[in-house]
Amino acid sequence: MTDILRPRRSVLAALSLATLGLLSACASTTSVPPTTPGAISEETRMMYMAVDDGDITVPAIEDKYLTEAKKRQVVDYWSDEKPGTIIVDPGARWLYQVLEGNKAMRYSVAVGAEGLSFSGTANIALKREWPYWTPTQNMIRREPETYKPVASGLPGGLENPLGARALYLYKGGRDTLYRIHGTPSPWTVGHATSSGCIRMFNQDSMHLYERTPKGTKVIVLTKGQSGQGTVPPGTALPATAALEAPAAPASAT
Repeated sequence: MTDILRPRRSVLAALSLATLGLLSACASTTSVPPTTPGAISEETRMMYMAVDDGDITVPAIEDKYLTEAKKRQVVDYWSDEKPGTIIVDPGARWLYQVLEGNKAMRYSVAVGAEGLSFSGTANIALKREWPYWTPTQNMIRREPETYKPVASGLPGGLENPLGARALYLYKGGRDTLYRIHGTPSPWTVGHATSSGCIRMFNQDSMHLYERTPKGTKVIVLTKGQSGQGTVPPGTALPATAALEAPAAPASAT
């Protein structure tokens, strides 16, 4: 079973995701159909079982949101980057952490519109466990009824849009507003969504967090680079399916 750090508890969110739109760079209320259930191994279930994180219990990921392809796993990956480097492939909806010997740990991710707004190289300047989330002033002005009640922010917890862990990307000392983070909406993982950055199953965000020190280099591929690293040097890149159309926003309750 995966090794998981067990940190402090944050106050549970006062508002559910159903009543929230998401943050400029990283949040969403979109609804994506679950993956068609398949044969899930007991090993996979164990990887995504419920886990006590301090005094918060992270729920298990249901079988219907999992496939053997979507689980985190070591895959062949050719890169000259230093082991530990994170390579995000938004077009294919995979995140790779480079290992030695032409291998990488691969994670399935959800990609929102903001997740397509940045490409190139950055670094992890901040890491947060059960991160705080605050709406921007533009969001409050645009939808005061929704965001003014939480203008001071939403504490970390099971209903927080950023999930259990968040990695914050900076470039040249400035915040890119690009985040790699967990999600309370596991049905979105592996899909395109209308908003948000790069979302992972909470269990995967915790796993990646423990393997990623501050200062880690992150490379976000362009659409034209999608698939890079998945074949040996000199081999033509595989065709990448187009991103799915974003799902319609869920109705507020």
